[in-house]
Amino acid sequence: MNIRSYIAEFIGTAVLVLFGCGAAVTANGLLAALGMGLPLAFSTLLIAIAFGLCIVAMAYSIGNVSGCHINPAVSTAMLLTGRMTVKDFVGYVIAQFAGATAGALLLAYFMGSKQALGTNGYGDASALGTKAPVAVAVEIVLTFVFVLVILEVTSKEENASVAGLVIGLTLTLIHILGIPFTGTSVNPARSFGPALIAGGDALKQLPVFLLAPMIGGVLAALFYAYILSDDSPLAAKETAAETADAEEAEVTEPEEPAEESAAEAVIEGPSEEAAEEAEAQAVEEADGNASVE
Repeated sequence: MNIRSYIAEFIGTAVLVLFGCGAAVTANGLLAALGMGLPLAFSTLLIAIAFGLCIVAMAYSIGNVSGCHINPAVSTAMLLTGRMTVKDFVGYVIAQFAGATAGALLLAYFMGSKQALGTNGYGDASALGTKAPVAVAVEIVLTFVFVLVILEVTSKEENASVAGLVIGLTLTLIHILGIPFTGTSVNPARSFGPALIAGGDALKQLPVFLLAPMIGGVLAALFYAYILSDDSPLAAKETAAETADAEEAEVTEPEEPAEESAAEAVIEGPSEEAAEEAEAQAVEEADGNASVE
């Protein structure tokens, strides 16, 4: 039983909810208190950066223990691509949901209220009034991109030093687009904790933010396994085709004529110059014999 990894996932997910959702709550609250109109228009970038920095911080602190999934959609993709066992998957997911709940409870205690905990939503709970089908599509696409980047950047050991930064920046990018639509989940645990503590409409709308990110994670895993992975069927076919082409090129390449060997030259007889010299010598010998006589 990998207790250290489960504890790391619990802490990492709690930090993500506390600091990420906490930044959303406090930034919007401060801007609203200052009477700055639509606070989301000013705070989107700040919230996005907060979530991205949470991932960076956790990646370089608990990443060497658990891999810093802190997201059931990521763990699902790791399971489907053969990077973790079913037993660890179950332990990770339980730890992630428990950590998100703990982070939401701590945030509610800090804020002294359960009303605003950075929950996700659609319809009236969305800044753009996003309908449920659009919210599902947005979450699937955003999670697909996020998980795909994680699978690819963590697939090579030489990327280890920059993986956390790349993943954090990707999450920042995703939040910049997603916040106005749904508040950006791409993480069932991150949505579960705040919704469970806040209750009301956030809890009623929670199924969208549990299922859509999981679908996005599964699609990313399938795309990676069959298209991007070096062990994918398409990669194997391309390698086989390249090998066959190379072998065919070797077979059809014309052979260069061999140089005439010294032995072949001897067999073919003396050269024309040698024959002329022999003939001249024979004539001289004949003249000499005639003189003697």
